[in-house]
Amino acid sequence: MTTVSDCVSVGDVVAGSAAGVRGRLWRLRPAEVRDVAVSVSAEILRLEAIRVAAVDELALNPDEQVLCYRGVGRWLAANTMLQNAAGNRIAALGAALRAFPDIAAQFEAGDLSLDHAAIIAAFCESPPKGMPENALPSCMATLLAAASGVEATTIKLRYAIAVLERIFESDDTPPGEDDDLNVLRIAPTLNGRVAIKGDFDALTGEMLLSALSGLSMPKPAADGTPDQRSAAKRTADAFTELIRRYLDNAMTGVDGGQRPHVNVHITAKDLAEHRECATTRPSRDAELDLKDLDVGYMPWMGPLSVSLTRMLACDCMLSTVLMDGNGAPLDATPHKRLVTPEQRTALIARDKGCAFPNCDAVPAWCDAHHIKPWSVGGPTVMDNLTLLCRSHHRLIHSTSGFRGIWEIKMGTDHKPWFIPPAAIDPKQRRRRSTTRQGPVHRD
Repeated sequence: MTTVSDCVSVGDVVAGSAAGVRGRLWRLRPAEVRDVAVSVSAEILRLEAIRVAAVDELALNPDEQVLCYRGVGRWLAANTMLQNAAGNRIAALGAALRAFPDIAAQFEAGDLSLDHAAIIAAFCESPPKGMPENALPSCMATLLAAASGVEATTIKLRYAIAVLERIFESDDTPPGEDDDLNVLRIAPTLNGRVAIKGDFDALTGEMLLSALSGLSMPKPAADGTPDQRSAAKRTADAFTELIRRYLDNAMTGVDGGQRPHVNVHITAKDLAEHRECATTRPSRDAELDLKDLDVGYMPWMGPLSVSLTRMLACDCMLSTVLMDGNGAPLDATPHKRLVTPEQRTALIARDKGCAFPNCDAVPAWCDAHHIKPWSVGGPTVMDNLTLLCRSHHRLIHSTSGFRGIWEIKMGTDHKPWFIPPAAIDPKQRRRRSTTRQGPVHRD
């Protein structure tokens, strides 16, 4: 018999104490637990906005207690479980939002995360030198649109910023590509270990992540037991192996040789030396159209400025992938079961990683999947192929109980679209990954 005291609602869990919360969640259905997670996330955004505003008010009108600290951010850290860096970041965002009420309004409405608000505010505080003041409102609106909603990702926002920096090209190196800012600290600890902390430009990061990728993948034991190492442990083991191989090969002090294997995607038009876009400045009321502009793109680190991409292209192995008007690669060699190296290169250029919605797995961790299986006549052509990470490949292909739940259809744009089951979306609206791309235009 169920009593009133046994009933638990989503609202009770969200508004209640965290003490004993697992026992209350256990009584809810999975759909209700999902509602709890989403509702709590929205509540966290609301409380973040209140905290930023309160901290900024204390910065403007401090009392004796706040004045005892070197800044309101340090006061916040001293009176909460935050670290100084987090407290200072909150204080800095509050101060920045004073000058940009549009960013503050979207942040306080719960449609913009703290991280994305900070990125947009930093762009607006230090815009490209070639950007006139009257272009700032339209640029800000573009970035706010890119960062709004649950599908917003940092990669999408960075891509939009990279395109704006290209429109207003200047000779200044973007902070993300400035290797003069690189630092690496290696220090022995008191217990005989070594602590490493670094901050690198995007290109160095791409080289490091590419070098570690193959060495850090999970490796099952001889008996088939899954790799029990955490991701951090696998990366540490890979870093150790990378150093060992470098020292074993004794490559120090040798000039020339093969360049590091860094893959950068860019259109031929944008690779060419031209600056027409820099001479045509949008007016204050002009709507920015970013669809016809591109920037360089690296599989691991994401957007890269056109200027650095052109510099890299001066000394590289150049591969060509022919694309149609939608940016989809054209086909080659359809009669082989396995994709060719050229087709995989084309798939990476199109999908940029796992194509499953909201998955951020990079190309190095992905398989080429036949949408219509080869065994039933599916050809090895671009319109029948997509990149899927191992987890989503198993989900689509052979996981017991999941076969056929998600469908993959190739759209008229020659890019893969995923149709969820009715249990996830009763209207079964098609979707595709927007993790590394700009806005999705559904035809």
